[in-house]
Amino acid sequence: MTDLETRVAPPGNALRRAAPALLGYAAVRALGLLALALWSAARDKSAYTLLTARWDSLWYTRVAELGYGYEVRLPNGDVHSNLAFFPLLPWLERGVAAVTPLSYADAGFAVSLLASLAAAWGIFAVADQVYGRRAGVCAVLVWALLPVGIVQSMAYSESLFTALAAWSLYAVLTGRWLTAGTLAALAGLTRPVGLAVVAAVWAAGIAAFLRDRATTGAAATSFGRNRSAAAAQGARDPERAPSPTADGTGGSAPAWRRALGMLLAPLGAAGYVLWVGHRTGKGPLGYLDVQAGWRNGFDGGYAFARFVADKFTSFPSALAGVGLIVGVGLVVWLYVVCVRQGQPLALLVYAGAVTALALCASSYFGSKPRLLLPAFPLLLPLALALARLRTSRSALVTAGVALVSAVYGAFWLNGSGPP
Repeated sequence: MTDLETRVAPPGNALRRAAPALLGYAAVRALGLLALALWSAARDKSAYTLLTARWDSLWYTRVAELGYGYEVRLPNGDVHSNLAFFPLLPWLERGVAAVTPLSYADAGFAVSLLASLAAAWGIFAVADQVYGRRAGVCAVLVWALLPVGIVQSMAYSESLFTALAAWSLYAVLTGRWLTAGTLAALAGLTRPVGLAVVAAVWAAGIAAFLRDRATTGAAATSFGRNRSAAAAQGARDPERAPSPTADGTGGSAPAWRRALGMLLAPLGAAGYVLWVGHRTGKGPLGYLDVQAGWRNGFDGGYAFARFVADKFTSFPSALAGVGLIVGVGLVVWLYVVCVRQGQPLALLVYAGAVTALALCASSYFGSKPRLLLPAFPLLLPLALALARLRTSRSALVTAGVALVSAVYGAFWLNGSGPP
């Protein structure tokens, strides 16, 4: 029995249970890819190139092909080093290319497609565990319907990271601590925001230890009373011995598994950051210097706030400023609703950390929508609202939003896109 005393379905049953969610996800993403293909053809562009050979995807394939050490020096003095990109996706691209006829770019696309399905299944598993099957299906659909959902099909690391994060969180919810820690370590090898998964595992682990300690204390107090009563009874009936003390776990996973899972969780991120520090000769903070070369850092949201404020210097851009404020307000509101709905601690910590790292970083501001893509627990309130609708109305809403999202994704990727 797990910490949450839940039943875990066999793999075959779990896949059948998730099938509607996965089919719905595949349909939404197929519509998005079709819209991208049509839009790109009308503009005499290659949709496949947009998905596999622009922006970050080029950096990942270069790492897969040539390894680390490549950098670009810009006229303003900035240094863009490929050490900024975590290694798991390039490793997978290299592995797939080594055993198949696929190029590194093709391998990245294949990995992302498979990872997006794994992510959808993981999101379903988490939502199903917390709110039930219908909410799980709706959670996957809402994630697929995001305006920047086209990124899920790109040779980027968002889908891979979301898959690892979702399944790590599911492992926490079902008391599989070694699995949770291992997946958290892999997430830490995928993106810097892997720290959010580590924080979720540690928060849930500490909370479980505190709960066990409180349970043990209560059991000890109860045992003391029972022992006194049993001693008195034993004086009258020498053959009746006191009951043994309970171990205090309440059927939970052994504490050593939880502790080991927590120790495993940060190894991926810590290992890569320390390796970068060693390679650059700048010690444990060397990775921060690499990010500084990209003008990335954590400033508490100051740069983003100034960027939004600058939008109000003229009328046309002021509309964009209002849109940004509304968007940030919506994200914050969704998180507040998640707290009020009593989501498990691991989900709240994870979503909060992803949101904080995305909004409070000084990175390129056009990237922030895709940086929020892994924060799927924020979508659970919307999934619950969709799940409460009648099936016919829910299908109509999903179809309408899917069409709008597909058109926007095609327009966005043919324009400014997700740098």
